[in-house]
Parts: sequence; structure tokens; C-alpha cells
Amino acid sequence: MTTYFNEIDPYPAGWLRGAFPGSMVDERSITDVGAEDVAGAERAHFFAGIGGWELALDMAGWEPGRVVWTGSCPCQPFSVAGRGDGASDERHLWPEFFRLIRECRPGVVFGEQVAGAIGFGWMDAVACDLESLGYAFGAAVLGAHSVGAPHIRQRVYWVASTDASGKGGTRLVAGADIGSSRPWGVCGEADMRSLIDAPFQRGDRWPKPLIRSVDDGVPGRVGKLRAAGNAIVPQVAAEFVRAYMETEATT
Repeated sequence: MTTYFNEIDPYPAGWLRGAFPGSMVDERSITDVGAEDVAGAERAHFFAGIGGWELALDMAGWEPGRVVWTGSCPCQPFSVAGRGDGASDERHLWPEFFRLIRECRPGVVFGEQVAGAIGFGWMDAVACDLESLGYAFGAAVLGAHSVGAPHIRQRVYWVASTDASGKGGTRLVAGADIGSSRPWGVCGEADMRSLIDAPFQRGDRWPKPLIRSVDDGVPGRVGKLRAAGNAIVPQVAAEFVRAYMETEATT
């Protein structure tokens, strides 16, 4: 399987190289990435962070060899912690991600964004752009508590599909039963509670022990905290992917 990661931040890019050996890690800005750079990739992850979407696909049992893209566009333009500039913020990079989708037309694309982006019209714009290419689109706002985690962390998860006769995305939200039966921690070492602690060890898919925000002297602590703060919760994303797959199976 050929996996491509695009991540401009050096710390998570280094993490990806250690966690997913053999994958292509591209540290350029997405503005510099062309269709030829992702040609032949079975999985392509943009704004990849520390690889949460790759892990989520594995957890969900995504079919090997089936092309899928993911993208968690920068949240700062729409985050309550940001300037609130929305689409006028230079970090609004959906147009660049859409450019690549338009050029390459992957069958299925998953994405994630802060829930607050809905109030800026971001989700409407994404849906309109993708539907203009013939994709069916679906989205749901889910929190980490949806899989039993002890915190909220609400995000909007979305899917666009031209597979399964183009019906999968539109039926996903109405029919999804996400996180109701699978307890937090079911994924063992992948449990996100362990995300930001131990010194990174090359070859580990995920760090293991928990680090507290008040701890001092942890190697790479700033990078770990920033990477964890930007990361998706793979368990939630995996449930969303499973819901889409179950919808496909009944289409």
C-alpha cells in the first residue's frame, strides 16, 4: 500500500516518518503540491498532523488498495482561539485542497474541522464545491465523548463520495449510530489519552505514557503539545468511517 502524507510542520512530519516507515512524507506547503505528487497513492493525507486519519482508517477496516483521501484543513481561521478572520485568513487552505481533489478526483474523501467553522459558512462552501464535481456529501458534528472519552472536543467530520453510485455521503448523517457501543480505550496503545507524553521513539506508531500539562523537562514537549492539540481523535474518525462503510453496504 502506498501512503502519502502532506504536513508542513517539521515536528509531526518527523513523527510520521518514524510512525509510518515506507510512507511518503511531503513537508511542502499544500500550495506547492501538484496532482503528479500524489499520483499512485492509495491513501493521501493532507494537513496530516501525526497520522490520526491513517490510524482511523486502519481501525475502521478500510479495504486495502481502495483509494481514499483525508484532510483536516487548518482550524485557526475559524477557531474561537483565533482572530476570527474566516475565509480571509491566509491559513484558509480549503481552496488548495479542493484544487487537488478537482484535479485527481479520488473516489472518497474524509475530512474534519472545528465545529465553529459551520458558523462561518465553511461547511456550506465545502459541500457546494464538492457537489459541483458530482460528489455526494455528508457531515456530522461529533465529540470525543461520542466514544466515551472524558472530554468533549467537538469537531465536524465530513465525507464526499463518488463511489457506491454517489449515494453514500448523503445517507450517512441520517443513518449513522456512532460510538454507542464501543468504549473508549478499545484500541489499546492507540488510545489518544496516551498521545502527548513519552519521548518520541522512532518506529512506534503512537507514544504510550500520559504527560501532564504541568510537567517540565520532557524532550520535545512543546512540539508534542502542539501536535496533540491539532490532532483528531482517531476513535471518533474511525466510527465515522465505519458508518460510511455500513451505509455503502446497504446502498
